[in-house]
Amino acid sequence: MQLHSPERRSRERPENLAERIYQQLKDDIFEFRLLPGDRFSEGEVAERMAVSRTPVRQALYQLEREGFVAVSFRSGWQVTPFDFHHFEELYDVRIVLELEAVRRLCERPAGELPAALEQLRATWLVAPAERLSDGREVSRLDEAFHCLLVEGAGNREMARLHRDISERLRIIRRLDFTQGARITATYEEHARILGAILSRRPEEAQRLLRTHIELSKAEVRKITLHMLHNARQRALQG
Repeated sequence: MQLHSPERRSRERPENLAERIYQQLKDDIFEFRLLPGDRFSEGEVAERMAVSRTPVRQALYQLEREGFVAVSFRSGWQVTPFDFHHFEELYDVRIVLELEAVRRLCERPAGELPAALEQLRATWLVAPAERLSDGREVSRLDEAFHCLLVEGAGNREMARLHRDISERLRIIRRLDFTQGARITATYEEHARILGAILSRRPEEAQRLLRTHIELSKAEVRKITLHMLHNARQRALQG
């Protein structure tokens, strides 16, 4: 965990300090340095990061609003335990939203397709040599792909709900891009989905999209369980 000098901390604006702590804690959760179910206090975080409790508390409340941690009056803070049933429900809602978005996109006249589709074409319909290999960047682009599909459907409430679900799923979805084979598969699957949308084949586009999400969900669950097991083994050995 990266720490900063007292001189820098003293010059840092309170809101910037809280944001930095928030990002660090979120990264610790995402990278399983803080494990699901782990308990800790504000004082422990403040001491480890050499800051006061106030920005730590602000950061933790933001993480609580996003569902990554929970607070108890008696036992302090806890990293939210993994609830795979909850994630399954989020995936179900996500699939419903994206299938409806694809149907609406396919029904639009050629001259009314959103500009976002051209952006997606430029990102995903590329030669293998032009594909990115950095898992974090591909994960970010993958989330943008699905969000732009829903935004392109033209319903702002659908897009808002989908963005919220995407944020809550991000902690596990990003794991799908830790393996090169899955990165390659994502490029190929996205290209087929886009091709079906641009060719106005709604049933094919929906079938491809559903299969794409289901495959990713299954892979993510397997990787998550494996990483959790390894992280707990390291914690026990340490």
